[in-house]
Amino acid sequence: MANGFSFDIVSKVDLQEVDNAVNQSMKEVQTRFDFKGGKSELKFNRDEQMITFLADNDLRLKSLTDVLHGKLARRGVSIKSLEMSPVEKALDGMIRQTAKVVQGIPQERAKEIVKKIKDLHLKVQTAIQGDQIRVSGRSKDDLQSVITMLRSGNLTSPLQFVNYR
Repeated sequence: MANGFSFDIVSKVDLQEVDNAVNQSMKEVQTRFDFKGGKSELKFNRDEQMITFLADNDLRLKSLTDVLHGKLARRGVSIKSLEMSPVEKALDGMIRQTAKVVQGIPQERAKEIVKKIKDLHLKVQTAIQGDQIRVSGRSKDDLQSVITMLRSGNLTSPLQFVNYR
């Protein structure tokens, strides 16, 4: 390994786990007492990677999102990976809210992450490659320092570190 070491920073979400969490949430909603007598619905569109919440009042909508957040957390999916839209009116006096499942690191966030890595003043190189970031360097300790800083940082998207070589 004369060339050095590297790893990739990615932000990926397991869509099957999201689908399972949505299905479990709907089962729980159907059995809970505070949802009886009202209409609440939760749907996951896998093609668009969009979750749709539909409820008849604000309290039920908030409870619906809380149930889903709990199920997602239990399945190891970060809540930071959901991008919630504002609440909107739907037909029949219902309210609707959507949440987009964010995959990959957007370009502006990638630039912020690279800037944070550069501010450490370590001997590492960074390269933005599409929706992931490659960090390489000669010292494993420098790469470990970068990972530690990113894990402790308050970032808006969940990060995973893969391809550590």
